[in-house]
Amino acid sequence: MAEPESLLGRRVPSGARRPTLFYGWIVVGTLAITEPISWGILYYGFGVMLTPIQQEMGWSHAELTGAFSLMLLVSGIMAVPVGRWLDSHGARGLMTLGSCLAVLATIGWAQVQTLTDFYLIWMAIGVVSAMVLYEPAFAVTATWFVRQRAQALTLLTLGGGLASVIFVPLATWLVQETGWRTSLWILAVILAVTTIPLHALVLRRGPDAVNARPDGDVDPVVAAPTGAQSTSVASASQDRLRPSGVPVDVAVRTAAFWWLSVSFTFSLIASVALAVHLLPFLTGQGYSPGFAALTVSVLGGSQIPGRLVFGPLSSRFSLRVTTAFLFAMVTVGLILMLIAPAGWLVLLGASFFGMGSGASSPARAALVGDFFGVANYGAINGTMTLVLTAARAGAPLAMGVLYTWTGGYNAVFWTLIVCSALAVGSLLAARNPS
Repeated sequence: MAEPESLLGRRVPSGARRPTLFYGWIVVGTLAITEPISWGILYYGFGVMLTPIQQEMGWSHAELTGAFSLMLLVSGIMAVPVGRWLDSHGARGLMTLGSCLAVLATIGWAQVQTLTDFYLIWMAIGVVSAMVLYEPAFAVTATWFVRQRAQALTLLTLGGGLASVIFVPLATWLVQETGWRTSLWILAVILAVTTIPLHALVLRRGPDAVNARPDGDVDPVVAAPTGAQSTSVASASQDRLRPSGVPVDVAVRTAAFWWLSVSFTFSLIASVALAVHLLPFLTGQGYSPGFAALTVSVLGGSQIPGRLVFGPLSSRFSLRVTTAFLFAMVTVGLILMLIAPAGWLVLLGASFFGMGSGASSPARAALVGDFFGVANYGAINGTMTLVLTAARAGAPLAMGVLYTWTGGYNAVFWTLIVCSALAVGSLLAARNPS
């Protein structure tokens, strides 16, 4: 049976009713459901399980965070081949397979008995993360949208922002009620029944798969051409459907690529390190585990308003200036959390940090598409992700070592404050090469 034209956004004659729902919004809406589930279990779940695993297995803080750093390293290395696959074949098969592997990796995590097993599992989760987390989701979104890319990315990351809000309290409660191993079995079931069928049934390669143009734009149909004219018109129509963009080797030779990479490297150091160390920092300050979980939830929930204002601000100001402003909020949030004399100031700092860091994901995705186009988006974004890999992989371990060396979290937080300030300056130095 033919697919409904009103659903898939096919080209229609001039004067005909425009499609009521562009299929790209269905794709992005689906990813807005699957991303928080994948992030909540594969990424934020580590921080929740850290203390219970340490207590049962006797492994040191540095040994455990080293596995998380290894996961981030593997994920960054995999970003380049994953990006090239996405440009050539689309995301449907890749993300479906990744979801299946994510279930198996979570089950394996629940059964680890040795530190070697633990590291092997987290290497596998690194591969899985490159297949199902934001990088492939951003590539999908950039392919379906141009004019409405910021809005689509906002929708996608609004869903992703719920990851810590939902899964940190859920996983914390599950650990308290059932233990960390049983909790991981339950989380694996959640992954299986949600992400696998949604990725398999909904994702499509791009607008051309449903004979549409990005953003759901439609072409008016003029008098029917014949013969060679018909062939020429058909060819021109296909050209309009074909995405544009610069080659990878051209992009990486621009100063803009490297300024963006430096800025998001510093931003990642702050956000990745805090994701691992915030809970133990707060409990070490004398706050209860419940308050610490609440703070993480506030931080994650604050990403939602940060992403909500990103779209309107970026339409009024430039993407670069908007992102720099929101990054500055990260610096303020870190300072507040460090010097807060009362719990409510900790929550305020967490909300500032969350609003600022929440813009990071849609901003990088939008800036890469805006600066370099989408024809080779997966490969360019994957290359930038590889550049960021050292920060992603090294930040949790480096901050853990700094904590051990200094005997506290003061030096850790001041390091993150400096990094977040450098992220602002580097971003302001970037200029759109087009």
